[in-house]
Amino acid sequence: MKITAVKTAATLGHCMHLWVKVETDAGITGIGECVHGEEEAIAILKALEPRLIGRDPFAIDATFEDLRRRHVFQGGFAGALITALTGLEIALWDLKGKALEVPVYELMGGKFRDKIRVYADCEVSPGLDFDETKRMVDEILERGFTALKIDLDIFAYGHIGSETEHYVKDVFNMTPNKWEHDRMVKLAEMVCEAAGPEVEVACDLHTRLDKHSAIRLARDLEHLNLMWLEEPIPPENVDTMREITAATSTPICAGENLYLRSGFREWIEKHAVDIIMPDIPKCGGLSECRKIANMAEIYSMPFAPHNVSSPIGTMASAQVCATIPNFLVLEFHWTQRDWWSTIITEKRDIIKNGFIEIDNAPGIGVTLDEEVAKEHQFPGTSWFE
Repeated sequence: MKITAVKTAATLGHCMHLWVKVETDAGITGIGECVHGEEEAIAILKALEPRLIGRDPFAIDATFEDLRRRHVFQGGFAGALITALTGLEIALWDLKGKALEVPVYELMGGKFRDKIRVYADCEVSPGLDFDETKRMVDEILERGFTALKIDLDIFAYGHIGSETEHYVKDVFNMTPNKWEHDRMVKLAEMVCEAAGPEVEVACDLHTRLDKHSAIRLARDLEHLNLMWLEEPIPPENVDTMREITAATSTPICAGENLYLRSGFREWIEKHAVDIIMPDIPKCGGLSECRKIANMAEIYSMPFAPHNVSSPIGTMASAQVCATIPNFLVLEFHWTQRDWWSTIITEKRDIIKNGFIEIDNAPGIGVTLDEEVAKEHQFPGTSWFE
């Protein structure tokens, strides 16, 4: 079997969702997904296609590493190149599983669990009104989720709500004033109260704070026993993140903006965070993220992948999460889009009562409905050409 073509298509969503299709001379195809690569990743895959035609699609790790090393001066350690290769890598795993008629998890040594726990990113940032907050949380809980996440950094870009018309945010200064700090604490308290004692709550900061502000906030949230506080500062300084983690009992989680196991090594070895959070369809793919998780396990660190993908990338992530002993929980980020289940041929919600059940379907376990997906095509992009 040889690769005959590599094609891409992109749709709108939380970000650009880039799908990668690999075709072969045996008529078997594989589908993958990557995120945050944007138009640059599309161009990279188009440029790489001639190097892929004629290759053995089963040689997944060798293909990934060969292309990465050949383009080391074009970003072989992070960014759009790695993200593009990630979409390709996932498509190759899907293709191999379909060709051998087994799920991807079987190709990775088998599974530790039959169900993958999922938490819902609420996506909507509520105001300081408890009724509004409870309505939002209730919608999540009615769908069976036992964990959720909210954004605390609502005003990072100067978004002004009706209750704060007087407030003007300096979007570059990373030190929140007392009003903003107190508002973040109050919001977290309201969500935890609305969710109740049986539901775990995580809070995201999207790298918006400086060190002392992050420590102050984490300490003021300790009484809530959060599942974690996510990305309090930018990822450039590992030692600073380690100081924050060491200064609080609130678990600190980060990693969605890191790439490859080399990008995670120092974070794990220095215990810079309590929980590691790679984005599987972005930072290197299924094989690479399994290696990241295995490295974290040596340091007693849970693995909780970031995930903004469609059902394609989500199911691919679930396949590898099934093979990881230190897996904690997987993100779901499509609570506000009604085409979550319509863009796959199975026409079902892969998440049931807050879990993804891992069955024996070959490959990643779902197939893209290209006609339905095309209704959401990203403007200016081609469609599997």
